[in-house]
Amino acid sequence: MDDDARTEDQKQSEAAQKKVDALEGDPPEKIEDWPDDEAKYKTFGGPEGETSYEEGPTSDLGPSGVRHHDDGSVSVDGEKVDNPDDYKGEPIPGGPTDPDATTPDSQRLSGEEEEDDEG
Repeated sequence: MDDDARTEDQKQSEAAQKKVDALEGDPPEKIEDWPDDEAKYKTFGGPEGETSYEEGPTSDLGPSGVRHHDDGSVSVDGEKVDNPDDYKGEPIPGGPTDPDATTPDSQRLSGEEEEDDEG
């Protein structure tokens, strides 16, 4: 690949990253509003590995030492917390933990069983 082509590729990549960086503070809510050009292949904060968890965009997700255990307990940096609900996010609308969802997954997790229409 010659230098002109590589420079053009770099310019396109930088422009796509700038477009994604502009979305980082206030990302679109609808999938249709996200970029559908070269920018759709870029990620917030740039390529992985350039910043630590606490320095990059992932810092908005909470402390890196939070661990959710199978028994429902939560620990932070190895210490169990008194109120695990403090470390739970809002349920994803329509997801299995959404109390207003009517999907088979939400019914299964809440203990409801679908009635068998056969027989």
